[in-house]
Amino acid sequence: MEIGPYILLASLEGAVTAAVLALTAVGLSLVFGVMRVVNIAHGEFFMLGAVIAWYVAHWMGGHPALGFVAALVVAPLLVGAIAVAADMTILKRLDYDPERTIVATIGLLYIIQQLTLMSYGPEARPVEAPFNQRIALPWIERGESGWQFYYPWGLSTTSYKLAVIGAAGAVLCGVWALMTRTRIGLVMRATQADREMALAFGIPVEKVYALVFGLGAGLAALAAVLIVPIQQAHYLMGADPLLLSFIVVIIGGLGSLPGTVLAAVLIGLSDGIISVFFSPTLAKILATLLVGLVLVFRPQGLFGTRAA
Repeated sequence: MEIGPYILLASLEGAVTAAVLALTAVGLSLVFGVMRVVNIAHGEFFMLGAVIAWYVAHWMGGHPALGFVAALVVAPLLVGAIAVAADMTILKRLDYDPERTIVATIGLLYIIQQLTLMSYGPEARPVEAPFNQRIALPWIERGESGWQFYYPWGLSTTSYKLAVIGAAGAVLCGVWALMTRTRIGLVMRATQADREMALAFGIPVEKVYALVFGLGAGLAALAAVLIVPIQQAHYLMGADPLLLSFIVVIIGGLGSLPGTVLAAVLIGLSDGIISVFFSPTLAKILATLLVGLVLVFRPQGLFGTRAA
C-alpha cells in the first residue's frame, strides 16, 4: 500500500485545521501586539461564535446555506460587539495593566462559559454545511505508459473543507490589507509601536484598543462559524483553540502577522499528519515541545523582534 495518497489526505485535513487556527491566532496576536493584553477569554469568543452560529441557523430554517451565510455575518459582529463592551467596561477600568487584565479575562472566560451553559445547555449540536459534496482525491504515479492519475478507493474530502481553506485565506489577506494599506491599520500600528507618542499626536488610543479587541474576537468567532459544520458547537469547545492559538503566537512571534500565519500552517499540517498516522495526543505533545524549544533558543519567536 502506498503511503503517498494518505499523506495527501492528512495534509488536507491539516490544512483545514491550519486555516481555522490561523484566523483564531491572528485575532489573539493582534490583541497582544497592539494592546499588550493576554486575552485568556479568546477561546470563549471562539465558542460563542459557534453557539451563535447554531442559534442563527436554527432560527433561519430553510436551506442550510441561508442560515450559514447569516451566521457568517451575525456571529462575528455580535461577538465583536460583546468584546468591545467587555473592553470598555472591564479592561479600560484596569488601565490595560498586563497582570490585572490576565485575571480579568480569566473571570470573563468563566462568565461567558457558564452563561452559555445556562442558556445553550451541555449538548453538542451540529450546524449543517451549506454544501458538502464528496470529492475523490487523485494521485499520480508512473506506470508502464508514463505518468497517470488514479483514484485510491475511499480517499476523498468534501467541497466544504476546501471552501474553508479558501475562505480563511481570503480573510487573512483582508486582515493583511487592513493593517498595511489603510489609515485604520496605520493608526493601529502607530499605537502598537508607541502608545504615548500616539496619544501625543491625538490618536484616540482607547477607541483603537476597543476596535482591536472587537476585531480579534470577531476573527475568532468567524473561525468558529467556518469550523462548526465539521465540529459540533459545545460550551467547552474554546479550550483547544485557546491553547493552540497561544502555541502559534509564541512560535510565530508576539504581534507578528506573517509569523502567526506561518506557525499556524506548521502546527496545523503537523497536527493533521501526526493525528492521522499516530494520535492527536502526540501531535499536541510535539507542539508543546516545539514551544519549549522556541522559548529557549529564540524567545522572540520566528518573526518577532528582540526587545531592546
